Amino acid sequence: MPEPTHYLGRLAGKTAIVTGAGAEGDDIGIGRAIALLMGREGAQLLCADLCADRAEATADHIRALGGQAIAMAGDVSDGDVCAALVAGAIDAFGRLDILVNNVGISTPTTLETISLDLWNRTLATNLTSAMLMSKAAIVEMAKVGGGAIVNISSLAGMRAMGAIAYGPSKAAMAQLSREIGVLHGRQGIRANSVAPGHVMTPHAMSKIPPAMREARRKVGPLGIEGDAWDVAQAVLFLASDEARFINGVELAVDGGVEGIGPLAGHALICEPGCADQAPA
Repeated sequence: MPEPTHYLGRLAGKTAIVTGAGAEGDDIGIGRAIALLMGREGAQLLCADLCADRAEATADHIRALGGQAIAMAGDVSDGDVCAALVAGAIDAFGRLDILVNNVGISTPTTLETISLDLWNRTLATNLTSAMLMSKAAIVEMAKVGGGAIVNISSLAGMRAMGAIAYGPSKAAMAQLSREIGVLHGRQGIRANSVAPGHVMTPHAMSKIPPAMREARRKVGPLGIEGDAWDVAQAVLFLASDEARFINGVELAVDGGVEGIGPLAGHALICEPGCADQAPA
């Protein structure tokens, strides 16, 4: 979808931290799209990224559009860094209402080839970071009567896709959201996850060959690709007060891919007419 052009101030007066908010150059990845959309909807943003220049570029973009944003850099698999990010948001804006855990690395390895170091690094980056950020954030959220945590999981955490560490790490993100929602709901803190699938971002374009990209498009029930703005819109909804009664859910943003079976997928990409011949 194109970048949204109509904004309703749905996050006015709220402060949000988005991890993995940077991107290379002018690229619009998922983290940057989330931060930009939240900024346009009135939130004060702390844009966090491992790369300081990328985080600052996103914050610059928000400020250029009239929003309020600061940037901080650090490795969110480090608890001290997570505490510093939360403290930075409080110092700058006085409160914390929203946390989006978007950091993640993709590791398409098999059980035979993965090293213990890569396994541990994948879980630390994709899962432990979200736990540590949430642990630091809930203290400040509770002080203002609650807040919303949105964890970015993946279709790879709902269906096996051949990534022995990435898939389990993303599946655990959904369970982490449910546990936080149950344990801290009485503090007014909601936690949900968004699972992107068949979303084409600049990073995905650099990894997926054209033929595979076309096959992915065809197998989707809608026959189109998603993009970072589609994911950002879902995150915005779950972070907003409009989702005040939604807690502990995983929302797939995948055009319906998660719901199809292999025979249905085959029928969608094969020659015209063969769908009629597919067995039930």
